[in-house]
Amino acid sequence: MVARRLAVSHNDSIFDVDYDTDDGFEVLKYQLFSLTSVPPDQQKILGRDDQIVSDESDLTLISDKLRLVSIDGVEEEIVAEEKEKLENLAMSDEELARLIQAEEEALMMQHFVSRDSKKEVEQRIWPYVNQVQMYEDPHRQEMARKTVPVDKLEEKALISLGREGNYKPTKVEQDNAFLLQLLFWFKQSFRWVNAPPCDTCGNDTRTQGMGDANSSEKLYGASRVELYRCNSCSNITRFPRYNDPLKLLETRKGRCGEWANCFTLYCRAFGYDSRLILDFTDHVWTECFSSSLERWMHLDPCEGIYDNPLLYEKGWKKNLNYVFAIAKDGVHDVTKRYTRKWPEVLSRRNIISEPFLVAVLSDITGELRKTLSAEVISALEERDRFEMNVIEQELHRKDGPSVSLPGRLSGDKEWRIARSEFVSDEKNSLSSSSCPVRKCIDDHVTNIYSAFSPVLSKLIEYSPSKKAAAEILEIFRKILVDLKNLPFRTRRTSVKSVSSSSGDIFSKMLSSFDQLLKALSLKSEFGVNGSIDICLASDPVKTSVALPVVFHALDDVIYHIEQCARLDSRSLSWPLLKLNRLCSGLVLASGEELPFGIATCAFDGTRMSKWEEPNGAAGCWIMYQVADNRMVELVAYELMSANDAPERDPKDWVLEGSENGGSSWHLLDKRTSQMFDKRFQRKAFAVGSSGYLSNAFRFRFIAVRDKNATSRFQIGSIDLFAGSS
Repeated sequence: MVARRLAVSHNDSIFDVDYDTDDGFEVLKYQLFSLTSVPPDQQKILGRDDQIVSDESDLTLISDKLRLVSIDGVEEEIVAEEKEKLENLAMSDEELARLIQAEEEALMMQHFVSRDSKKEVEQRIWPYVNQVQMYEDPHRQEMARKTVPVDKLEEKALISLGREGNYKPTKVEQDNAFLLQLLFWFKQSFRWVNAPPCDTCGNDTRTQGMGDANSSEKLYGASRVELYRCNSCSNITRFPRYNDPLKLLETRKGRCGEWANCFTLYCRAFGYDSRLILDFTDHVWTECFSSSLERWMHLDPCEGIYDNPLLYEKGWKKNLNYVFAIAKDGVHDVTKRYTRKWPEVLSRRNIISEPFLVAVLSDITGELRKTLSAEVISALEERDRFEMNVIEQELHRKDGPSVSLPGRLSGDKEWRIARSEFVSDEKNSLSSSSCPVRKCIDDHVTNIYSAFSPVLSKLIEYSPSKKAAAEILEIFRKILVDLKNLPFRTRRTSVKSVSSSSGDIFSKMLSSFDQLLKALSLKSEFGVNGSIDICLASDPVKTSVALPVVFHALDDVIYHIEQCARLDSRSLSWPLLKLNRLCSGLVLASGEELPFGIATCAFDGTRMSKWEEPNGAAGCWIMYQVADNRMVELVAYELMSANDAPERDPKDWVLEGSENGGSSWHLLDKRTSQMFDKRFQRKAFAVGSSGYLSNAFRFRFIAVRDKNATSRFQIGSIDLFAGSS
């Protein structure tokens, strides 16, 4: 750790910043944002001789005097050009020269060792070429679409965008979000097969070699059939390796070949320009052309991972040689997209020399395009050239050290170990040790918490007991459950009368729920038969985003009601009433899990997510910048345990506040030896340091429940509550 005091000039002001170089460049930019209101992505920081300070700089050696320039207009374009040049020249001249020399040596060696076996390459590629033609069959596409819960995936796609604050996405953005939801759904709906269970008794089986395919199996392209003997009843179970994706829509099981085959059909069925990726070292996956990214995107259905092409080389430790993209209109060598060790890979490409390989792929592509118009062929060739240029640029870039890639997840442990693709579960995930500044899109959470105030006031006025109050809230919960189960664009349900004293009270106090309905983008109105209906009031996606929050909030309120000694006016205080919750702030953390354990997940109000810090067991932190840089007094906070892995729960932590956006910190609260007894348990803490105004807060989590059992930290949620303004 190196503590620095920096004098940063901006416009006509000079700001003193206390900075710990171990925190990283993003923290410095975050602190400057707090002081100057210049967003991190619009900052250019200049040091001695106007040298640009970046995350590549040695932060321990930078000048004590810096200058902050806000990027806009023409200057922004200049800086963007400079950044692009830096990225393209990320390798030094010496490194690039070494790479080129190694490539030349590998090509020379290949000339002597390659067999120039054109036939072998064609024999391995053509079956996949024929396979991808099946994806264009309208019948297969229609059958694929019928098996997908399209409405639910569309809702999830729009929710994912809404949680980022994008409630009016473009068609391109929606398509990209739907594709990812299709990937996640497929990962959950398809089954990996190591050894199939016995057809007769369902018990475990062991391999008995191969058998001949019968006529019905051959009908769907099963040229190979694996045989397995039951360990209990000795029955033989057949496992045909079907190649027709139409059959896979029915069986929904297999290994990577079946997974990629079926998933690529799904992608084509929903109109995505897709291709099957064949890795000669025994794996298959999918690529789709992303209009939002304007490039091909890697998608691995077996792993549920997307846009991480170095997964196999860096995560699985594969020694790649040939990787081909096979589409309806061409076959391309995309090996360079999946490696940063091209000379090493080149030394293993000994089936055919590079010039011969180019010729073979060109012949196959020409055959596939012979019926296309000259205009279409020209457009495809232009896209091919652009793709190859992008791949070459990526090949010569340095990778950021901040993202770690997992080992293989699909297949049983012994099988992965045998293939040298196994990584311990503790480390087997996609993670980032550098976290960008993220904005919390959580005003709906605060609105929901606040909206319980009039409901609880009426409950105390009308309900005779804690039990009755809980029953009334359960009635409301049931109405929301009915709504949630309806198509998200047309949600509407009638408030049914309940023949009980609690039902009568609910009817009397229905108007007190109006603020809560508004927070859910819902409203109550008279139906056609005089009934009272609950229906959408505005954007249906806002309702979809908010419903999980209110379900979890209802559970929490009911729990606190049951814990009250007596339900009366004295009960209406925190933590039963969660008033003045901070929202819409900016968050920065020491690390995060991608894509589902990012820092803002700690503030989204649901149990379905969590903030996960891959290296947090040894200590981690999360900073919260108050919206609009307001000064507030923090009076309380709540932490909720996450869904699993109790050993990762926080045990010791310090909470600090800052009056200058993080330049210096003041102790607000310290806790040790805390224990969460169950999952999704909320623990409430009052802040004893009263009267201190802050515009930023920082949790430093010092220890987890069992640091010997994990390297990770996780928390289900964090809620910060300010005093009355």
